[in-house]
Parts: sequence; structure tokens; C-alpha cells
Amino acid sequence: MKTRPGSPGGGSGPPARAAGLPPPAERGATVIPDRVVALIAAQAARSAQSRRAAVPPDRGGPAAPHASAAVRTGSVRLHLTMDLPYPTDIPRVCERIQQDVAERVAQLTGLRVGEVLLTVRRLVTAADSSRGRVR
Repeated sequence: MKTRPGSPGGGSGPPARAAGLPPPAERGATVIPDRVVALIAAQAARSAQSRRAAVPPDRGGPAAPHASAAVRTGSVRLHLTMDLPYPTDIPRVCERIQQDVAERVAQLTGLRVGEVLLTVRRLVTAADSSRGRVR
């Protein structure tokens, strides 16, 4: 089994410090603005919506999900608003979308997702999505 120097179980001591870099504790912190986390969450919600609710990711179906985020000390609270197809098992689909979005946001940002609130804006039937604009 190969390990990198300085990784647990490998090497003979602490990892070699890069020349000129201060210790990690003195380097500062990466701050991800609320708006950036919200955009990541909206994209994750769109992806989860197409997978979990069988909504095609094209422009002919429901409106794109909207997201807002509140980042505080390493954790984030998300609020999603989206359309879902009708008929569907709303509680099950919502729970799965919330889980998918929480996992994806945590994976991409490194933040702990404390809460994902999901509001269903409207239920869309097949007739609604196929109907064009009336002139």
C-alpha cells in the first residue's frame, strides 16, 4: 500500500513545508458567499429534480428551481423553491431532492448543510408543460 509522506500511516515525520508558506493556521480562511452557494444549490436542485421527479432538464417543462442560502460559521441553511410534476409521491420526492442537494452542496463547498427547506411552487401536469404561449 502506498501512502504520501505525512499521511496517516506513512512517512517518518511531519510533511515537508513548502518554501515560503506560513503554517496552515496562519493562512486565513476561504469564504464562499451566500450567492455562490445558492447558485450551486440551484444547479444541484435542477439535477435532482430531473433524476428524482422525472422532470426533463429542458426548457419545455417546469420553471428552473430557485435557491437561497445563509452561510454561518462553516454551515449553511438552504431554501429551495421548485415545480414538481403531477401526479407524484410529493413527500418521498421532496425528501430525496433535499438529501441530494445537501450532499452535493456539502461535497462542492466543504460546508455542513444544516437544513434544506423545500417549497413546492406548483404542480405541473403533462398538459401544462406541452401547452405553448397563447397569442
